[in-house]
Amino acid sequence: MEVLLTGFEPFGGERTNPSWEAVKAVEPTGYTLTTLELPCVFHESIEVLRGALGERHYDLVIATGQAGGRPDVTPERTAINLDDARIPDNRGNRPVDEPVLPEGPTAYFSTLPVKAAVAALTAEGIPASVSHTAGTFVCNHVFYGLMHLTATAHPGTRAGFVHVPFSPDQTEDAPSLPVETTAKALDLIIRTALSTRTDLRTTAGTLH
Repeated sequence: MEVLLTGFEPFGGERTNPSWEAVKAVEPTGYTLTTLELPCVFHESIEVLRGALGERHYDLVIATGQAGGRPDVTPERTAINLDDARIPDNRGNRPVDEPVLPEGPTAYFSTLPVKAAVAALTAEGIPASVSHTAGTFVCNHVFYGLMHLTATAHPGTRAGFVHVPFSPDQTEDAPSLPVETTAKALDLIIRTALSTRTDLRTTAGTLH
């Protein structure tokens, strides 16, 4: 099985991005892995991803990004058609209340088994939960763009997005996970996605 796994370059003044560091550290088990670093730039990131998807067929594509402050690995459930940037991207773009794609639908759901992935991670002692929002910065932008690409140009490809916490070298106060643990989590998510077509029917709802 062919898998594409992406991470982001550093942004917001950080010297590293744990999503890309973890992607580079994944040791594939039972699948062929291609890795790609995406620019933390609106629109340019989707074009880089579009180019990679055009080069070969992938059975599975998972994009990853940093969610500083979150304590666990969070497979994302929903990508929304909205860019609303709290800070500029790496080229100084700061869209406010703009669609990712003007003619696109309001939202896309991940085609990954997000609940099964979380169950697999927690069974291995890795902190994880389903997330219902990927924000409105470049992570959500790429998530939405990826889901649109797979829905329109690559309909046989399953895809989704995973947010990961800071690495310990980025923070002393915020939650973090070692890059090696995050890499293990990504491998487990990939293997769960490749082996699971129907997600678990368990609650992952919230009260707010």
